Amino acid sequence: MIGDSEKPPHCQLDVWHDAMDLVVAVYAFSAGFPPEERFGLTAQMRRAAVSVPSNIAEGAARKSRSELARFLSIARGSISELDTQIQIASRLDFGTPSKTLQQTLNRTFARLNALMASIAARSVESPITNHQ
Repeated sequence: MIGDSEKPPHCQLDVWHDAMDLVVAVYAFSAGFPPEERFGLTAQMRRAAVSVPSNIAEGAARKSRSELARFLSIARGSISELDTQIQIASRLDFGTPSKTLQQTLNRTFARLNALMASIAARSVESPITNHQ
C-alpha cells in the first residue's frame, strides 16, 4: 500500500471499492468449480474480475481524462466478459451465482457507466484551447 498519509486517487472512488468487492465475490463463487476448471474458466473469471479494479486504479492514476476514460472502458469490458463467464458457469452447472455477486456486478457496472458519462460530459464542457 502507498503511504497511509496519502491515499491514492482510486481509493476515493466508490466504483473501485465495488470492484474490489466484486473480486472477492468472484473468488468465492469460483472456489466451488470442478478441479479440472482450475486453469480454465476459474482462472479466466478471476483474471477478468481482478482486471476491473486494476484498470480503474490505473486510469485514476493517469494525468488526463482521456486516459482515465480509456482505462474505465477496459474495466467495463472486463465486467461484460465476467458477466458472460458467470452465465457460462451457470449453464455448465458449476454453481448458481449468489444474489450478492449479481448485485455487486450490476452496481459496479452502473457506477462505472455513470463515472464514464460524467467524464465524457466534463470533456465536452471543457473547451479545447489551441496553443500555437
